Amino acid sequence: MASCCGTTNGCCSSTKKKASACSSGADEGFVSASTLNTLAFNAGLCTNCGMCSAVCPHCVFAPGVKKRGRSVVSIVRADACMECGACQLNCPTGALAVESGVGCASAMIYAALRGSAEPTCG
Repeated sequence: MASCCGTTNGCCSSTKKKASACSSGADEGFVSASTLNTLAFNAGLCTNCGMCSAVCPHCVFAPGVKKRGRSVVSIVRADACMECGACQLNCPTGALAVESGVGCASAMIYAALRGSAEPTCG
């Protein structure tokens, strides 16, 4: 897997964090799951516990796909991620990264607070 420290416009290509945050190598092994959101996954850290599948409101994950001789979670609907951050907060091994509060979940919260009928996620 490629290192996230391959940068584009000063940001990590996989987690969209600033390149300076990558200098420690902490993001090594994360691969961007979608071009529409900031969801990134590190299969090397995944233990297939299923927590991400259990907490994801949009069924982004499916458990138990065999890779490299062991089972890891599979990202089956990456573009459906609304960047709520539930998967990252509940992953015991830190195999998932997402910038919560920047996508659809944030738009839905702001719409509810403002009394808007339709949130815009674009």
